[in-house]
Amino acid sequence: MMRIQTRRIAGSGRVTLGGAVTRRPAKKWIGRWMMTVGAVISSGLPVPLPALAAEESQDESAKYVETAIDPYDRDHWAFQPIANVDVPVGGGAAWGNHPIDAFLFRELERQGLRPQPPAPAHTLIRRLTFDLTGLPPTPSEIAEFQSDDGRQAYARVVDRLLDSPRYGERWAQHWLDLARFAETDGFEHDKVRADAWTYRDWVVSALNDDMPYDEFVRRQIAGDELYPDDPSARTATRFCLSGPDMPDINLAKERQHSVLNEVASAVGEVFLGLQVGCAQCHDHKYDAISQADFYRLRAVFEPAVKLRKNQSLSVLDETFPYEHASHLMLRGDFRRLGPELDPGVIRVVSTKTNVYLPQPTDGSAGLRTGLANWLVSRDNPLTARVIVNRVWQHHFGTGLVETPSEFGVMGADPSNSDLLDWLATELVRRGWSLKDLHRLIVTSAAYRQHSRLADDASPADRDAWAVGLKQDPHNRLLWRYPRWRLEGEAIRDALLASSGQINFKMGGPSVRPPLPKELVGTLLKDQWKVTPDESEHDRRSIYVFARRNLRYPIFEVFDRPSANASCADRGASTTAPQSLHLLNSQFTFSTAQHLSKQIMQTESTQESQVRAAFLRTLGRTPVGDELDEVNEFLSAGQLSRADQLTHLCLSLFNCSEFVVID
Repeated sequence: MMRIQTRRIAGSGRVTLGGAVTRRPAKKWIGRWMMTVGAVISSGLPVPLPALAAEESQDESAKYVETAIDPYDRDHWAFQPIANVDVPVGGGAAWGNHPIDAFLFRELERQGLRPQPPAPAHTLIRRLTFDLTGLPPTPSEIAEFQSDDGRQAYARVVDRLLDSPRYGERWAQHWLDLARFAETDGFEHDKVRADAWTYRDWVVSALNDDMPYDEFVRRQIAGDELYPDDPSARTATRFCLSGPDMPDINLAKERQHSVLNEVASAVGEVFLGLQVGCAQCHDHKYDAISQADFYRLRAVFEPAVKLRKNQSLSVLDETFPYEHASHLMLRGDFRRLGPELDPGVIRVVSTKTNVYLPQPTDGSAGLRTGLANWLVSRDNPLTARVIVNRVWQHHFGTGLVETPSEFGVMGADPSNSDLLDWLATELVRRGWSLKDLHRLIVTSAAYRQHSRLADDASPADRDAWAVGLKQDPHNRLLWRYPRWRLEGEAIRDALLASSGQINFKMGGPSVRPPLPKELVGTLLKDQWKVTPDESEHDRRSIYVFARRNLRYPIFEVFDRPSANASCADRGASTTAPQSLHLLNSQFTFSTAQHLSKQIMQTESTQESQVRAAFLRTLGRTPVGDELDEVNEFLSAGQLSRADQLTHLCLSLFNCSEFVVID
């Protein structure tokens, strides 16, 4: 095997492939020592290095030596080949008789834990519908599922939801978080990027069409090279240039440096789950990723990133032939050119059967095609692992690897490494179908478990619950289903869907619903031009204009990321503004009024109106004393029936049960 490593040829200043490289044995113990004393932040962000002494700075380019990759570097689990794992025989057969359950049950048995029974039908369909489509189930869908006692009832619901166009809209938002998608540049002027929304629509369409994930990756990296006559393939490359930018910067070279660094960092983070950006200024402190590795990866994109003064980023557009040399930037400084180097990939991830090979054509050097093929090779140990972990994360709240964009040595180890590798193998075996992966996960007994102790639980069930809380309080082994809170986009969509206002028009330019007056007064002129057509204001949240420096209020209070960096895992804070927004905003109140009006038009009695309000907001009818308490409220006030029902709907919108999925 020829190792993908480099050395400097004496007198040339050039870094080339192959050859022996002098090792720096101090690197690893120094890194461990720094980790121990906390001298370097755990995020892996570049740390300013001390200034060189005068005599040390005379020929830094000549002094740069890249450390070779040795077997020790590949010992980390994420760099090992994906293992061919057999499903445990008999494990979990009494629980779910499903491959995923067999892997999970084996670990539960080892810890003396017992899984929970299945969730009730109304809980399960609400969980599944929000998870796959980001919307609540309708009363008729709930009733149909509850009345269907056939063995395939659940499977039919899964297929219906995966076939719905709402599925692509839901899961596209997860991907757009990773892609740091916004429709403006950011920074001071936050200039609008014309047609940026076409990338969002491409992602929605690709997911609805169940484009194989390997093709999904290839098009976003090299769509213009692979399909030069297909405009949608070129649109897909907007992924690479979706990050923030400053088009009016005076130094063009500084802008190019920042953009290219951001592209390389995003590609490594999103597809490989590695923080390669930590090697912009120096060799990575913990992972076997050299500074030359980073700039080789960056060089793959250099011919295709064309920057024009005062023009926003758009799609990749390759200059061919590209005659400018690529360099390592000493200390990450664009003004200090280091050794010249060739385009390439991360050496520690490469294998004997998966090396970087550009695929030139008459109109392209094929650098990005080579990278795309390398990423989705069956022999790449990371790409399949990373995406199945991301999908698992969104179904269960936490990935099998808790750090979804950090598979390096500073990341978490898998909670179930055999299951992770089995899922990665299955994804590839099934043609990289994400819908098949979703179906596989949500049909497991683990996914269908109860999330809380039932009121009528037996003494044995209560004892098992207590043991689980004590031995696995964070539920890493999934002995129960983890409750999770809806994102701001899903909360807004649920409000619109519950009240019957939602507009399911798909695609096209983004919309700008009205903003609160107090917020409008703080904005620059024309920063948020309200869409004239009021029917557009009620479209799904994914079609709301994504401004980098101004997030739509309900999205911001419920933890939408800024889009200045790739976001693999949104926070789930609990703050006063969240409650204030749901209780006092004009949007929530008008939605409650609309729901109240609809209910009064379709239900004639007070009891049926109350039941309808609960069913449309919480996905269930009142239980216990709830009906009596609500009837008492409706009978005691001085308000009109319409106002009373509006306040009931507003109260239901403010229940934790409305925003939390059991």
